[in-house]
Amino acid sequence: MKALIFDCDGVLVDTERDGHRVAFNQAFAERGLETVWDVDLYAELLQVAGGKERIRHHFETVGWPQDCGADHDAFVAQLHARKTAIFKQIIATGELPLRSGVNRLVDAAAAAGVRLGVCTTSNPDSVAGVLDLMGAGRKAKFEFVLAGDVVAKKKPDPEIYSLAKQRLNLEGADCMVIEDSRNGLLAALGAEMPCLITTSTYTRDEDFSGAVKVVPELGDPPNVLVTLEELQSLAAQ
Repeated sequence: MKALIFDCDGVLVDTERDGHRVAFNQAFAERGLETVWDVDLYAELLQVAGGKERIRHHFETVGWPQDCGADHDAFVAQLHARKTAIFKQIIATGELPLRSGVNRLVDAAAAAGVRLGVCTTSNPDSVAGVLDLMGAGRKAKFEFVLAGDVVAKKKPDPEIYSLAKQRLNLEGADCMVIEDSRNGLLAALGAEMPCLITTSTYTRDEDFSGAVKVVPELGDPPNVLVTLEELQSLAAQ
């Protein structure tokens, strides 16, 4: 295993329910919209990858607000930009900490010379805010962050992981991906990369057939569930 690639939301931080969803709702309220995404509705919307895509899907389904104007792209972009700013504020408060085991695995990988990266559909600014929680030293060890609209097709399409292979100049079998969702798993497998799943709030009941292993968290001592050595062994299989 020469590279370890993390998804962001749900893997580094369990952000969806109490982070992104809250930020979307606050952005809607500030815009004067009556739209509220409750916990159950947001679970359904998570089947659509990407925040801007999620907004568009919702309003195409229920109808666009009367005052959003004819330029739906601009409306979505403005709404999503405000949502991203709110999300960064939530992350900065420390209310949503890094998930158990993340820093431990990052440290172990860096010490072993394993290259590190992030592949996510999230906005780059949101990802930067999450990586800041690791501290500047760990954040600097990530060789690349592929985020947002860097690819034309988002997960479950494998394009983002195929791009990661190009950036790393590695074969898929040389990498290990850590994801939390079926869409992420399918994207990794489509790029011929082995994938371990650490389930999150919204993904516990998804179908993870094809994953090398499924765990509820990565874990820190005394409850370590995934080690770098195990990842290396699973990648070799």
